Amino acid sequence: MTTSSPPTAMAERPRLLLHNFITVDQCKELEFIHRSCGVMGYRPGVLSTTLSHLIATNCPHLILPFVSIRNRIKDLAEDFFSCHFDLFLEFTGLISWCKGASIGWHSDDNRPYLKQRDFAAVCYLNSHGKDFKGGVFHFKDGEPASIFPVVGDVLIYTADSRNIHSVDEVTEGERLTLTLWFTRDSAHDEDAKLISLLSQRLLNNEDNHSDPFLPVPASDNMYWFPHGHDQLGFDVRCARVHILGYNFCSTSKNKCETSDSSCEELLARPLQLSRGDVILGEEFANSLHALQVVQFYYWKAHELKAARKCSSSAKLPQPSILEKTSYFHLVLPGDLKLAEDIFGCVSYDDNPNSFDWDDFALAIAKWKAYIGKLHKHLVVSLPQWINHQIMYLLEPSEVEKHND
Repeated sequence: MTTSSPPTAMAERPRLLLHNFITVDQCKELEFIHRSCGVMGYRPGVLSTTLSHLIATNCPHLILPFVSIRNRIKDLAEDFFSCHFDLFLEFTGLISWCKGASIGWHSDDNRPYLKQRDFAAVCYLNSHGKDFKGGVFHFKDGEPASIFPVVGDVLIYTADSRNIHSVDEVTEGERLTLTLWFTRDSAHDEDAKLISLLSQRLLNNEDNHSDPFLPVPASDNMYWFPHGHDQLGFDVRCARVHILGYNFCSTSKNKCETSDSSCEELLARPLQLSRGDVILGEEFANSLHALQVVQFYYWKAHELKAARKCSSSAKLPQPSILEKTSYFHLVLPGDLKLAEDIFGCVSYDDNPNSFDWDDFALAIAKWKAYIGKLHKHLVVSLPQWINHQIMYLLEPSEVEKHND
């Protein structure tokens, strides 16, 4: 691990760049979450996945992969800025900047409603030049003056006028970060707010007997990616599956030709996935469920292929293929060619021609196991979080003790 400046340099240079702060595997897991769950963000061309959004869409278990990372970054900020036990996390979110997105010179506390922000952290989840072009981070004064994002690096800095900065326009691909802000004001403690939301969500699921594993889409407008002033755009969910070679399919008689609204409503209902001329028999609860499994497959593609080679085919799930004649593609309003241009190439798999429905069937089973494990961990952790009013990872032995 290398640094751009030692902690003693705080007075002269109120910023720090650390290389390889989180692992590539951790970055890939957060990338999976964002590509599965992200919605339109706070600026044109920007997508975001906040922790409160994960709770609202019945994916609270996906908060777990953030917990240790955000606490490590908080410890780093407290150490570097000499404010031990004095900081609260104010915001945690995955932010991606797509082609055309940029921001000019500003400080992170430059609005009255942002004055509580004392420090910022940006953790880069993919790399400049490899995954996207443009998107270079610049400070107006001091060193380092320019940051070329590299996967796993973290940048921390004061949120005030000492660190006025900008981000160049992204010219290709999707620039992905984990972004955090810290405050000394306990009234803006994100943990307390999230713990309250988690308590309500898990209690509601028990009362309504809801499936804790299945995501629930947000309102359709949150997934609409607008472009320009001529009403062009696309649905992010449809775009994400399209650029990977899939389509959503349905047997519903409520055909999309009747109205745009009926098409979008079908995305919240059970549907299938197709690829080329093949339709998978697995029924997904909704478009978000299907998207999450697709993204899981591309996150774990190499592991899935290796697992299938090492196991007897009789012991592994087999795909069910359906007759295409009884299904139709959900052709939704939007420009998917525009989506291809905006999102660019997705670098999950170096060889897109290696797709295999057998591996995909295994991905469905592995996704269920992954989500189930996270959900159990969350159920065990929440009482401790409520008791201490802070989110932290329990020791594996403690989690296992409650699961026995």
